[in-house]
Amino acid sequence: MIRGILIDLSGVIYIGGDPVAGAVEALSRIRGSGLPVRFLTNTTRTSKRGLLDRLSKMGISVPAEELFTPAQAARELLLKRALAPHLLVHPTLEEDFRDLPSPPDAQRAVVIGDAGDGFTYQALNAAFRELAMGAAFLALARNRSFLDTDGGLSLDTGAFVAALEYASGRTATVLGKPSVDFFAEAARDMHLPPGDLVMIGDDVESDVSGALAAGVGHGLLVRTGKYVPGAEASARPEPTAVVDDIGAAADWILARA
Repeated sequence: MIRGILIDLSGVIYIGGDPVAGAVEALSRIRGSGLPVRFLTNTTRTSKRGLLDRLSKMGISVPAEELFTPAQAARELLLKRALAPHLLVHPTLEEDFRDLPSPPDAQRAVVIGDAGDGFTYQALNAAFRELAMGAAFLALARNRSFLDTDGGLSLDTGAFVAALEYASGRTATVLGKPSVDFFAEAARDMHLPPGDLVMIGDDVESDVSGALAAGVGHGLLVRTGKYVPGAEASARPEPTAVVDDIGAAADWILARA
């Protein structure tokens, strides 16, 4: 039985600055069903406030408490462990890390997201030196690629996380999808067990297989965004179903709720 829905944003709800065809209507039908919804994104080039503004301009209203971001998870972990961040992130994301306490004797933590053009040798080497001195290693995500605004695939954070892992001999703690804790926190927020949820995403690895491996009951892969034909064939666990878009995903869910 499906009692709650997890939805990715980029590639599922919108592409670039425009909503996916039928997305607004599909979300309206999902809301009308009474099923609780949480939005889980690995986007780290935009702050949470910026994402909410983008959705609003598309006519999509999402309460801030329904949107889960890796930066939010990182901030909470930094506060919990009293870590001082060394940020390797996009400038537009830095606002999500403002006003963190940073006592002089605090342990350092490298926080890496999609820094875009900020992935220079100097920036990567500075992060590497922090890791070499014992800093904690936090990756907001480790996606391989993302669908860029020009319609093509671009290199995502994962390659740079892997470079720092190789150089430092350390393994990053991933805070966004496919982290089990990331999915579990959304489930807890809905007061539901993960097995009663369904995840909708366009990234078979992080969104769908990641959700299923984390105990989410169903994973729907949409053929929009960065979906690559046949990607589901090698996915483990395999998607519960592959559907055309968010509208078809809504149909699939509402027929089983």
